Amino acid sequence: MSDAIAAELISQVVLNIFDTVKVANEVVIQKENFNKFSSQLEKISSILKSLPIEDIENPESLKNALDVLNQAITVAKQLVFDGHGRSKIYVLMNSRRMVARLKCCGEEIRRALRLIPLASKDISEMLDVEYEDEDEQVLEKVEGAIQERNLDGTYANELLCCIADAMGVPKESDALKREFQELKREMESARSRKDVAEALRMEKLIAVLERADLITSVQEKEIRYFEKRNSLGRTPLEPLHSFYCPISGDIMLDPVETSSRKTFERSAIQRWFSQGNTLCPLTMLPLDTRILRPNKTLRHSIQEWKDRNTIITISTIKSLLETNEQEQVLESLDKLQDLCLERQIHLEWLKMENYMALLIGLLGSRNREIRKRVLLILSLLAKDDTDNKQGIAKVDGALRSIVHSLARQIEESKLALKLLLELSKTNTLLQLIGNVQGGILLIVTMLNSDDVEAAKIAHELLENLSFLDQNVIEMAKANYLKPLLLNLSTGAKNVRILMAETVSEIELTEQNKLSLVKDGAVRPLLGLLLENDVEIKKVVVKCLLKLSSLLENGMVMIKQGVTQQLLELLYSHSLQSPALQELIVATIMHLAISTTHQQAEEERVLLLDSEEQVYKFFSLVSLTELDVQNMILKAFQALCQSLSGFTIRMWLRQISAAKVLVQLVELNTHAVRVNALKLCYCLTEDGDHRNISSHITERFIKVLMNIIQASDDAEEMVAAIGIISRLPQETHITEWLLDSGALQTISACLKDQHKHASHRKQVTENSVQALGRFTVSANPEWQKRVAEAGMIPVLVQLLASGTPLSKQKAAISMKQLSESSYCLSKPIKKASVLKRCFTAQEIGCPAHLGTCTIESSFCMLQGKALEPLVRMLSEQDVGTCEASLDALMTLLDGQTQHSGSKVLVDANAVAPMIKLLSVPASRLQEKTLTALGQIFQLDEVRNKYKAMATMPLVDITQSKDSRLKSLAAKGLAQLGLLDKQSSYF
Repeated sequence: MSDAIAAELISQVVLNIFDTVKVANEVVIQKENFNKFSSQLEKISSILKSLPIEDIENPESLKNALDVLNQAITVAKQLVFDGHGRSKIYVLMNSRRMVARLKCCGEEIRRALRLIPLASKDISEMLDVEYEDEDEQVLEKVEGAIQERNLDGTYANELLCCIADAMGVPKESDALKREFQELKREMESARSRKDVAEALRMEKLIAVLERADLITSVQEKEIRYFEKRNSLGRTPLEPLHSFYCPISGDIMLDPVETSSRKTFERSAIQRWFSQGNTLCPLTMLPLDTRILRPNKTLRHSIQEWKDRNTIITISTIKSLLETNEQEQVLESLDKLQDLCLERQIHLEWLKMENYMALLIGLLGSRNREIRKRVLLILSLLAKDDTDNKQGIAKVDGALRSIVHSLARQIEESKLALKLLLELSKTNTLLQLIGNVQGGILLIVTMLNSDDVEAAKIAHELLENLSFLDQNVIEMAKANYLKPLLLNLSTGAKNVRILMAETVSEIELTEQNKLSLVKDGAVRPLLGLLLENDVEIKKVVVKCLLKLSSLLENGMVMIKQGVTQQLLELLYSHSLQSPALQELIVATIMHLAISTTHQQAEEERVLLLDSEEQVYKFFSLVSLTELDVQNMILKAFQALCQSLSGFTIRMWLRQISAAKVLVQLVELNTHAVRVNALKLCYCLTEDGDHRNISSHITERFIKVLMNIIQASDDAEEMVAAIGIISRLPQETHITEWLLDSGALQTISACLKDQHKHASHRKQVTENSVQALGRFTVSANPEWQKRVAEAGMIPVLVQLLASGTPLSKQKAAISMKQLSESSYCLSKPIKKASVLKRCFTAQEIGCPAHLGTCTIESSFCMLQGKALEPLVRMLSEQDVGTCEASLDALMTLLDGQTQHSGSKVLVDANAVAPMIKLLSVPASRLQEKTLTALGQIFQLDEVRNKYKAMATMPLVDITQSKDSRLKSLAAKGLAQLGLLDKQSSYF
């Protein structure tokens, strides 16, 4: 044989290999094994191409070897073509055989290769391939289906999906139907070849697969079912004798044949063997206990008999359910339930018999047990069956009836929840379930059920329903906000906007507002606030406004940066929307109000953290509409009352806010005047009038007086009189007040206890404080007008029964009036000797030693103020004690010291004064020591109170205050308890 012929033979083999490899690479079943075979052939091709033909000594041997190799490859090629060109399901069924044949082909090829001269043993071993058992699990399921003939639809669906994965075919109806038809053609081909066994295997698999939904349509299944049902008659058949187990006497479920060729129920014969029996129960012949062969033919016959009777039973029960006999209905429902639990295919038969509408109609029954059984059967029908779920939902009023059961007793509620949960696993039903009136509300209510299982199911159901945005909105309306918050945080932009709109529109409980902020709603809202769309900004700010209305949320929102973003938006030049401006300012007002509830121990948080911010925000008062003006003013009122109030008030005074506020009050527009007054009142709190007094005008005073006299708004009136009480003590302002009738107005406020009764305390306290500016001793004329207005008895009454602050302010006025009493007291003229003989000697005032009256000298003794002032020394409030002491000490001034001391002693004022020495207030202690030092100049007083005063004085000498120590030492020296040369002095 020439080299050319040898080369031609090698080329033919290589070409044969090429064709085989090409087809092998396209096989999808046992892909890995066919790829290994392809790789083996490609290596052989490379070996043949590199074979040195010219060195071969025996060309005939080469020709024979190449012929054997080519023949082996041709056989392999046919095998590969079978794997590629036939039904994929058929190839899968026979893939074990194909792999075995691949191995044989590989062995034959390697044997042929060894015959080639120059082909070494090493090369042959290099081509050795280990084939794997691919798709073994699928093959076992296929073989199981062929052997068992399980006709349940669920089993068929699962098996078909496994086969599709193994074949690499998409799980689509058209594609799978094509493969199914190919398998049918393979079956017919086998029958035509008289390959009965192979045809029977395929027929059994086809019988199982045609139960799958993707293979056979609902209409096709119904046609087959009704053809079969109509051929059966109406009477169930009795079981054949062979169906009964000879041992148990029951119809067999798993019949097995023993070595005696007799059939028994598997569990019964196994129990027979376990009891030590080795003889056949029927023939009494010895048995091989290891041999138990499934009697598949009998098992199939039993199943066919059962199916026949079940179809008849299902078709006849329907009419029984339509009767009014409740016991009969319950019994029939129990049978249906047992059938549903028995086999999956029974559920399909119920659906074909149109049981759904009938069952749903029974949900309207008054019998709770009927409703419970119906709910359970419907759940079994719906489980893992999308068509059945949709079929249930399509029945008129079905979902409404199921939802009604949620409101009934817990066992029925749970069954309804389970059914709805099963239905909710189909996305197309989510909207229908959510649209049932009151449905989501009832499900949310079940979240708080005492039944743990019910609460868990309700939670799972709500999770499924939350897949639809509209359902999330309904949940939010029912006060279940978890899904909304999740969508707001993680949803797409349009979803986040929708969730924000929902928050802005629905009514929220305080608890919901609190949980939204606590669980992180603020940050995603602030993210949306950065959007350029004004409408989106409005929605977001509405949300923030609503959330900030809860005081507990305010501080959290400030810390998260809400204020800063709102202010930036408020000041931006692009803000052209008055409505958005109003929403922003309203939110800032809420945040400001929340700062008034900040606790002293908490970290200090400032809403406006600089004078510049205060100026920018306050400046908007002059540029905005009345509603916005009012909200800005309210915001500053709140800030002035917060823990940072002193700083805010200081900044407001520094930017001359008082000027603007005075102007707003003078404009006399009630809508904004009230809040301007209140803020102005706040600014006067600290006694710093440097940036206030220059802006006070006579017109402003007149407006204030008019408000006090005529306003029906109690808060406005309180603020107006409060401002008067704190105005700078400047003569021209006091004159303006007097000219405007302030004294008469204040008198009316103090005397009329019925006007503005709800704010009587504030009215009285502010009025008595305002009166104090007219009682200063520097202007006796003003004092006289106070006395003539009858105010001193009113002050005395307040000393006796007012609030601590009212008592304090009244005592201050009495002190100021009393400072003028000695000068205004008229000296007693000495009577002539003759007159003294006939008339009694005139006795002057014990304190002032002259003639005193309330109107002329403002004498506290004549006004009966002494007793309530002494009682005030025992008050708990230090300011009240100090004010009363100041008033009483006016009796010790100058020339009245001796007489005044006697008056105080007679009024029993000394003992409460001594008790004041133990009050931890240094200024009060100092004043008390001074007063006692003057009183103790009277020997009888000193001796009387020596024991009582000693210990308090000694205690003070131990203090660190040198001024107090010195005064206390002087007191001890007065009492004769300390040398006057002591170092204490």
